[in-house]
Amino acid sequence: MRKLGVAVIGTGFWGKNHARVYTELAETDLIAICDIDAERARSVAKQFGVKSYVNTGSMLKNKDIEAVSICSWSTSLAKEALKALKAGKHVLVEKPMAANSKQAQKLLQTAEKEALHLTVGFLMRFIPGLQHIERAVKDRTIGELVCATSKRVSQWPERIGDVGVVKDTAIHDIDVMRYIFNEDPIAVYGKTGNMAHTKFEDYAQLMLTFEGGKTAFIESNWLTPYKTRTLVATGSKAIMKLDYITQELTIENEKETLQPRYPVKEPLKLELQNFAKSILENEKPLATGEDGLKALRIAEAALKSSATGRVVKLKQ
Repeated sequence: MRKLGVAVIGTGFWGKNHARVYTELAETDLIAICDIDAERARSVAKQFGVKSYVNTGSMLKNKDIEAVSICSWSTSLAKEALKALKAGKHVLVEKPMAANSKQAQKLLQTAEKEALHLTVGFLMRFIPGLQHIERAVKDRTIGELVCATSKRVSQWPERIGDVGVVKDTAIHDIDVMRYIFNEDPIAVYGKTGNMAHTKFEDYAQLMLTFEGGKTAFIESNWLTPYKTRTLVATGSKAIMKLDYITQELTIENEKETLQPRYPVKEPLKLELQNFAKSILENEKPLATGEDGLKALRIAEAALKSSATGRVVKLKQ
């Protein structure tokens, strides 16, 4: 099988992980990494035996590079992704994809014009337990999905943030709700605040409403003493509970409580493998650029709702 030549832009925590995984996959060949910090770029490049760059424009001229992961600051994601697309490279851009939905729309238009793959880093979709829940909703083994509740809370992140908790963490759960409900919400109500008195919101409670009265509740913050990452999907026949950290899934119905066993898999490896295969086999990736744009629009609507104190209706 032909290997896909890849590179990584941004070598922070996630960028280094992308580089590592690309060296472990049978489908990819890591060619280069790029970071504005020259010393860090050289260090990471040396670790993986590849070439380092400090300028993305120079790196993108390398014809051996067919696809790139964009793992830079949230506020520069769209800028770097647009450069890569215009250079003819397929792109996986980390969430939230762009600083705003206007930038995200530009990325979609460019990818479509250039006939390139654009994928967004919605890692949760690749956790086997979540895929089990999504299938249970589709084949109705959970019955009618009535409500879903997510909790994504932790202490303040070590890195200095350039977006608030809604676009940084809650956006994962916005995408999860779209994924398992298999439809777009029709309205959102948001309550956010800033207990730490920093530039951005550090806690959020969001309510998404879907056709037929179905609802999703999202709690996210950077204020709690320990990390919790959970999802509860309530159906008319069963309740399914997923712990994202342990990957444990619990299914409760009127007769029994079950805990399906899955081999624990690294979601990032599954995500990057899906990205590579979608390019090599010309298939649609599991998380598309359109998924990223829709999640970002919902996040923006949630922030608008919090600012105005009103429900915001979403365009379909």
